[in-house]
Amino acid sequence: MADEKTNAEAYWKANVRLITGCLIVWALVSYGCAILLRPLLSGIPVGGTDLGFWFAQQGSILTFIGLIFFYAWKMNQLDKKFGLEE
Repeated sequence: MADEKTNAEAYWKANVRLITGCLIVWALVSYGCAILLRPLLSGIPVGGTDLGFWFAQQGSILTFIGLIFFYAWKMNQLDKKFGLEE
């Protein structure tokens, strides 16, 4: 019983660490590049517009979609590591 509890605690600790990392990346891209760093990125042209505008309109969405796939891939690895795969 104690081994299962330790295993569950390690699983959730790894899960929360993964979620925290994904949220940090999402916040840096969404708020950092699109809002806070927009003046610094405005001089870099991308597809006819500046990089700050691109991050605000498309880059943060594409990053979020990439994070979804990354999270699913890492969770599958985590499930296999702790013997919880389907």
